[in-house]
Amino acid sequence: MPLFNLTSPAPVTFILAGIPGMEKSHIWISIPFCSMYLVTVLGNWVVLFVIRTERSLHQPVYLFLSMLAVADLTLSTTTVPKMLALYWFSAGKISLGACLTQMFFLHFSFSVESVILSAMALDRFVAICHPLRYTAPLTPSVVVKAGLVALLRSFCIILPCVFLPKRLPFCGHNVIPHTYCEHIGVARLACADISINVVYGLAVPIAAVAVDVLLIAASYVLILLALFRLPSRTARHKAFNTCSSHLCVILLFYIPAFFTILTHRFGREIPHHVHILLANMYVLFPPLLNPIVYGAWTQQIKEKVLGVFNCPKSCLLQE
Repeated sequence: MPLFNLTSPAPVTFILAGIPGMEKSHIWISIPFCSMYLVTVLGNWVVLFVIRTERSLHQPVYLFLSMLAVADLTLSTTTVPKMLALYWFSAGKISLGACLTQMFFLHFSFSVESVILSAMALDRFVAICHPLRYTAPLTPSVVVKAGLVALLRSFCIILPCVFLPKRLPFCGHNVIPHTYCEHIGVARLACADISINVVYGLAVPIAAVAVDVLLIAASYVLILLALFRLPSRTARHKAFNTCSSHLCVILLFYIPAFFTILTHRFGREIPHHVHILLANMYVLFPPLLNPIVYGAWTQQIKEKVLGVFNCPKSCLLQE
């Protein structure tokens, strides 16, 4: 006899509860969240526009950066509009299909971004340790293939996380104490054994991200060893500056992610609304800050962005 009936009816809709205990503050919370989302969309589209239109930026590092911008837009757009609708209009209802779709793109974009960051670490390793051969292995076609590998790996890892909750029976309890759908949160509503969901939902994605982190760490160990062998402090400083923005983006991405995972897993004494706020911040902060970091610390992008915004003034002066 099966552990549960696969034909058990699932609820037509789930209900996203928002931030438990802070329902009266939803409008005030939505103001900074909406502002951050608008800046996120603007910043990442500006980065994409500048890289697309400026031929001198058609280099591996900037192609990877454009992929990162697309992943950031996907991560934030998957969750924030529904979150704002919940805050503004109490529109917490979400169908099972929409919930699973949101869940897929949330975890998928996270995985893709992790692969892209590891590919960017390899790009910095080649640029610093083998500068004379930088353009030979990292051709545009190789970068595109790396992007396709990131998509394929993430798709294969995340797709089971969608089908595992889909096969579970739900017995009427359909309130998700969160602002968006995520795998374990949905699985916990089922009236069946979810041990497979817990094991797969934690072990497989975390193991995949751990591989990316180890690859990034190994790349930067080799980069540091190469920097120490440079003859002058000026050369070391100049070489390190080429990967400082990437290091900042890595910290912005992984530290909040691991902190959220660890507090959710082991922080039993932390109030539930704090967990939800941290989860909301995670889908907003990295996509918001990534284009700012690269725009401020990467001279080529900063010059092109300033050129775009100063163009009308310069054109008027020329006339």
